[in-house]
Amino acid sequence: MSASPASDRAPVTGAGRPIDLRSDTVTEPTEAMREAMRMAVVGDDGLDGDPTVRELEAVGAAAMGKEDALFVTSGTMGNLVAALVHAGRGGEALVDEHAHVARSEGGGISRLAGLMCTAVRSHDGMMDLDALAASMRGDYSRHGAPTAMVVVETSHNHAGGRALPLPYLAAVSERARAAGAAVHIDGARIFNAALAQGVPPAAIAAFGDTVTFCLSKGLSAPMGSILAGSRDFVVRARSYRRMVGGGLRQAGCVAAAGLVALRDMLGRLADDHRRAHVLWASLRTPTPALVGNAPDTNIVLVHLGASNPGGATACAARLSARGILVRPRDADTLRIVIHRHIDDDAIRVAAAEIALATGSEH
Repeated sequence: MSASPASDRAPVTGAGRPIDLRSDTVTEPTEAMREAMRMAVVGDDGLDGDPTVRELEAVGAAAMGKEDALFVTSGTMGNLVAALVHAGRGGEALVDEHAHVARSEGGGISRLAGLMCTAVRSHDGMMDLDALAASMRGDYSRHGAPTAMVVVETSHNHAGGRALPLPYLAAVSERARAAGAAVHIDGARIFNAALAQGVPPAAIAAFGDTVTFCLSKGLSAPMGSILAGSRDFVVRARSYRRMVGGGLRQAGCVAAAGLVALRDMLGRLADDHRRAHVLWASLRTPTPALVGNAPDTNIVLVHLGASNPGGATACAARLSARGILVRPRDADTLRIVIHRHIDDDAIRVAAAEIALATGSEH
């Protein structure tokens, strides 16, 4: 059954706010975060240091099982700074072909860090290990400089929030370190991945020399990420952070929200995972092919297929007219992200509207 024109039915949200499923970056700070920001003890982080930032860095490092950490404005900045530090050894970064650093960070690894970004064929967020080994260079050759870093992403955005298996991460780490290359984990949603796998985040971060994680996604802080690694790494990273415009001043005003995020918000990520599974199950009932495998975390991919008129862009527009905001992942796939502003009623309404817009309702 095809979707009805938007004009035939009243919008689901009336005069209220739309159901925003575009990303978990749309989350707003909690009242506790706002109060912590108001009361934060601050200092010049570019001079003597900001005490609240330093506290956040210590807590973030401990969560990742690393010696030290650096507060950065975003995950993209964290990944770039890591690349700048690791680029001292060589001239190549190996990433999976659908990695966020390759697709969504403006080419910073290449344009700013000077690393040739080599995409390795992958499936479900995981690089083919034979292809990875074949791409690895342990020394200079007529073809170029050695591999400087290997980047893995978990949970994996493009793969629908896939939590990469620990044995896979171990295999990547083993191959990279045998070639003398650093492993950087883009762990923007590493707490989601850890929850899905029933392990502490440090168990995932252990496979990387360095790791980033975001405070501004499911954890609901207004901004900021943490880049963690060895003490020596962070000393160098602090210098590169200044180079790319991250020499922060009274940053404790926002770091305070990050501390609340790490203290109060980790436990509630299970609600997002549960609701993502409920949405997946609701859409799967009439049309199993629409959503594929069950989500690991808080992201659901909706595979429209060639028969859906106008593809993902047109389907997103139809849903927007009905008060449901989603984003295309590619021409034929919608990406839906659950976060703390999405309750059970919102899931029920969204499931019905998505089923209608995709022509898969009962």
